[in-house]
Amino acid sequence: MEYKDYYKILGVDRKASDEDIRKAYRKLAKQYHPDYNPKDKQAEERFKEINEAYEVLGDTKKRSHYDRLGSDFSQWQRRGGTPGDFNWDQYGGRRVDFDDLNDMFGGGGFSDFFRTIFGGGGVGGARSQPQGYQQELEITLEEAFKGATRVLQTDGKQKQVRIPAGVRTGSKVRVAGAGPNGLDLYLIVGVKEDRRFERQGNDLHTTATVNVFTAILGGDADVETLEGRVKLNIPAGTQPEQVFRLAGRGMPHLKNPRDKGDLFVRLKVQVPKYLSPKQRELLEEASKIKF
Repeated sequence: MEYKDYYKILGVDRKASDEDIRKAYRKLAKQYHPDYNPKDKQAEERFKEINEAYEVLGDTKKRSHYDRLGSDFSQWQRRGGTPGDFNWDQYGGRRVDFDDLNDMFGGGGFSDFFRTIFGGGGVGGARSQPQGYQQELEITLEEAFKGATRVLQTDGKQKQVRIPAGVRTGSKVRVAGAGPNGLDLYLIVGVKEDRRFERQGNDLHTTATVNVFTAILGGDADVETLEGRVKLNIPAGTQPEQVFRLAGRGMPHLKNPRDKGDLFVRLKVQVPKYLSPKQRELLEEASKIKF
């Protein structure tokens, strides 16, 4: 059985960051995707190999397991050892009957090397099923808030896919049978940055601006949310950079969309550059009053 160097397959260093691995996968997957290389068996095999490499290196537990077990397994083979005699138990896996691997994975599309490492119990003794093909999908923050639909073209057929509300960058959406050769397709969601909001978990952070008079005297501020503009009551004497919390105005929880995070609003106070003579007179008069 051939040792698979997943780092070499993706063209990245062994110390590569998660982002470097994701970028390398994205570039290669697009280059060798069957939709761009119809009836090209070599490109299809390369695409499978790239997906397998990302399936391992794109998953923290699998990558750690591969780094620890994979190199030892390679050395074992170089010394003439056979897969059936390799001591899988010391890595948290369990030995299996190698003749049954194809039945276990239904033909899978994953290499013998992958199935040997992860098929016999995988990380921590739990059987790891192959996840089929993976494809990146980019959506907006608003689509992540409301949920979205996409129409996929595969093998000449169209399939409508629902992206649930609450997904975040890195979320996986399984589309049964939508991959090449009828395998499952996993959409790896990437949520675009939104200049209006910063997302932290299910909470959102934004800013609102009021003039100095509203900050001093109190009033309302217009705040943009993902459900439209709302009025935020500003109490008299509000200080610049003060933060207000709007409960339930954040992102929905993936497993319970009715439960939402919060929206935190940092207040910016705008000082006027130009004053009318009357405004200046009133302000000069007010400045003489001691607080």
